[in-house]
Amino acid sequence: MSQAEGVNVQRRRVLIASTAAIGAAGVAAVATPFVRSWYPSAKAEAAGAAVTQDIGAIEAGQMIVVKYRGKPIYVVKRTDDMLDTLDAVRPLLSDPDSSASVQPEYCTNPTRSLEPTVLVVEGVCTHLGCAPNYRPDVGAADLGGNDWYGGFFCPCHGSKYDLAGRVYSGVPAPLNLPIPQYSMDGTILTVGEA
Repeated sequence: MSQAEGVNVQRRRVLIASTAAIGAAGVAAVATPFVRSWYPSAKAEAAGAAVTQDIGAIEAGQMIVVKYRGKPIYVVKRTDDMLDTLDAVRPLLSDPDSSASVQPEYCTNPTRSLEPTVLVVEGVCTHLGCAPNYRPDVGAADLGGNDWYGGFFCPCHGSKYDLAGRVYSGVPAPLNLPIPQYSMDGTILTVGEA
C-alpha cells in the first residue's frame, strides 16, 4: 500500500475536530432559544413588580383600589372613630388576633397595618375569591344593625370583615383578608416590597 492510498491521520483529526466544533455551535444555537423560553416574559415580570401609589390625597374614611399581580388591593384611610371600633368588634370575630391568617410579621397587631390609619389589604374574599364591598357605614341594618361597625361585605355568600380585614364568626369565609407585603415612605405606598 502506498502513502497516497493510505489514511491521512492528521487530515482525519482536523475533519473530526471541525465537525465537532460545528455540531457544538449548532446545539448551542438550538438550545439557547429553548432555555430562554423558560424565562418569564416581560409581561409576567411586570405583573410581579412592586406597585407604588401616592395615597396623600385619600380623605379620611375613603378607600382606593390598587392593582397588584392581578388582584385588587384595598387601601383605606381609617379615621379615629374607625380605629376605636376595632376593639368593640373583637367578640364577633373568628380570628381576632390574626393567628391563622396571612399577613407579614410587621402587620401582626390589632390594626393589621404599619400605620394605624392606613389599611392595606387584598380585596379578595377568603371563601371563594369574590371582591368584598367596602361598607364603612356603622349600624347598617342589612349587615347586622348594632353588630356592624363598618368594614367589608362579600355579596357573593355574605361573608363580613371588620375595618382591619378580620372575618366575622359564622360566615362562610374561613380566614381574615390577606395583607400583602408593603412599605410606606411618607405618603408613598409600595405594594410588593417590605
